[in-house]
Amino acid sequence: MSDNTQHHAQASAQPSAEGLLGSLKSLTALMVAIIHNRLSLLSTDLEIAREQLVSVLIMVLIALFSLCFGALLLAIFIVVIFWDTHRLLALGGVTGLFIVVGSICMWRVLRAIKAMPATFEASLEELATDFQQLKSND
Repeated sequence: MSDNTQHHAQASAQPSAEGLLGSLKSLTALMVAIIHNRLSLLSTDLEIAREQLVSVLIMVLIALFSLCFGALLLAIFIVVIFWDTHRLLALGGVTGLFIVVGSICMWRVLRAIKAMPATFEASLEELATDFQQLKSND
């Protein structure tokens, strides 16, 4: 009877070990799928951020070139108009105007940079959700 009991105990332990191994494989597959999903989301976020950055940089360069060229021509035009009467006043006024406008623009750019949202906001939210779900399962 003791041989039958041992044989029965070994037989019942075998499926449990396979069940444990199967569960471990399932858990590993699930973790790999979650990591793959998050990396895919992160990759998409990076691609969107890169495209936005390139687009913004191109527009900034075009705007800077146009504004600088236009400002230079405007300054020359104003100085030429007042050349005979108040050339120093005209030159000082144009210079002051450029300094004020440049300062205001720089202040707005710095404020906009500080107000920008996190680049990987969606990925970070998903990772936080995953962490909370794993924590609640413990």
